[in-house]
Amino acid sequence: MGNAARKFVDLIRQSTAKWANWDPPIPIPVGAYGRLNTETGELDIEGNIYDPEFQVLLDKVDGQLKLADYRPQIGAVEGDFIVCTMGVRKNDLKNDGEINVAGLAQASIKGEWQFQRGKRGALLIMHNPRQEYLPRGRVLETLYKVPELKDMHIVNSIFKCPAYTIYLSDKSGEKISLALTSNGNANEPSQWWSDTNVSLLRKGHNKDYMFTPLYGLKRKLPLIRRLMRDSPVPDPEGDDFWVDVHVPWDPLDEDGDEDYSLEVRRDF
Repeated sequence: MGNAARKFVDLIRQSTAKWANWDPPIPIPVGAYGRLNTETGELDIEGNIYDPEFQVLLDKVDGQLKLADYRPQIGAVEGDFIVCTMGVRKNDLKNDGEINVAGLAQASIKGEWQFQRGKRGALLIMHNPRQEYLPRGRVLETLYKVPELKDMHIVNSIFKCPAYTIYLSDKSGEKISLALTSNGNANEPSQWWSDTNVSLLRKGHNKDYMFTPLYGLKRKLPLIRRLMRDSPVPDPEGDDFWVDVHVPWDPLDEDGDEDYSLEVRRDF
């Protein structure tokens, strides 16, 4: 399953510049830091900047900033978020009378997704997600001074949602139908309906925001690149001292294995 997870993560990152969580029920909190697992594409978390022990490290470089006063910010609830990677086509769900599913007509999310034969395709759906993210400005500027974060990746933002679906195709050119139905009871969560039971289809639903299917990662901007920037004046907020994380593996073939014949220069 490691290669499947890595392939899914790789495809979603190409489409969103974000990192997919192959197991969304496992939380990835804002402020977590660690290293990407090159075999699975998952983030191996080693700590969190909001842990009490990290404050000790922070006090060594800045005795005034208390992260307890700069908790993650929570954004507004957004509309349904659907990511289809290249080669995946969404069509309307055709109800020809053979599908007898309660609430299907009023489903907030529904459709058929056609996957290209011979290629892996990825699908990510989040119902009414909301973002949580690190406060801009002083937090990231000060974190840059902490030497223990030198080779770490830090989670600067996450998407949480009460219902999700993720899917990685099997190259057979399959078509899957999905819908998020509700019985109209606000006290009960919506439920996923699907016409398939394939192993690489994962979905979950709940009343609460308990799933983390997508997150952002940052790493320290190397000192030499800071010195080579066009502007000699540092950003007063310090956010530009952190840059997006690139994949730590070579280009992948359709099965998620590294294909060295496709190797291109990576920007470290």
